[in-house]
Amino acid sequence: MADQMIPEELARMRGSIDNLDAAIIHIMAERFKITQQVGHLKAACGLPPADPGREAQQIERLRCLADEAELDPEFAEKLLNFIVSEVVRHHTEIAIRCPGAGRGHANN
Repeated sequence: MADQMIPEELARMRGSIDNLDAAIIHIMAERFKITQQVGHLKAACGLPPADPGREAQQIERLRCLADEAELDPEFAEKLLNFIVSEVVRHHTEIAIRCPGAGRGHANN
């Protein structure tokens, strides 16, 4: 009943937002499938779960992309930091379970 009082334009905009939210979820699922593979490869090669140099490059790259897209670069950085923290957590869990996880960590 409350939906009947919502202006048509608002309902249309909300529908677009819902579609974008669904796309974001599917894109993030694909991203995490790939980062899981990266985690297994890192563990098998004895590489550490985190790569601060790569993370710094990604932050700079996404801040530039955000600026070009007229999105707040601070928001983009916060979002990437959250995503990276989840990825590193997953990579750490994989490294603990992977037989090759002990190699290469002495230099950290």
